[in-house]
Amino acid sequence: MTTESPGLRERKKQRTRQALVEAAVRLFAEKGYEAVTVAEIAEAAEVSTRTFFLHFPAKEDVLFANADVRIDLALSAVAERGDTDRLADVLDRAMEQMIADTWDSDLTSGLAALRARLAVSAPVLQARLLQRYMAAQTDLSRALHQAYPRDLDEVSAAALVGAAIGAVSAATLAALQRGDPPEAVREAMHQAMALVTSRRGESG
Repeated sequence: MTTESPGLRERKKQRTRQALVEAAVRLFAEKGYEAVTVAEIAEAAEVSTRTFFLHFPAKEDVLFANADVRIDLALSAVAERGDTDRLADVLDRAMEQMIADTWDSDLTSGLAALRARLAVSAPVLQARLLQRYMAAQTDLSRALHQAYPRDLDEVSAAALVGAAIGAVSAATLAALQRGDPPEAVREAMHQAMALVTSRRGESG
């Protein structure tokens, strides 16, 4: 009897997770979010409903499959800062990590556009979007405050991160709702971050 290596198990897990995301995206696009059930997503991905719930707590979470990874990338950028790195540069790197991951996983796959379109008519998705934004802001602002306690207190850290994430998120949503292609959406995200950086420089 052979036992799968941890690496092989992890690759199989990721393939199953990706199959569920792709099946959900296809079904949501064809039938609309409300009309699709978890059982249908699982069947389309050729797995059991139980397997679906091993990967995602609820149907709406499929549309946010990469959110936790994105936050972790931003937190890593703060944790890996150098002793001489400025606060502004670290925040820019953290946001750039999030933008790059959004491009790799959500923009090019069409997931971001679908999520923006569905959120307009699905209150549960709107609520989950807000929840994700709040979680990202809380985690990143706490990390920045701990990294630069002399420069930021809890309130100023929250304000700074809220400005950055809010600007990028709003620009992303506006560009997606306008129907911009992925490259243009990514540029809108960079421009939003540049505006925040510019204003920060003016006030400093």
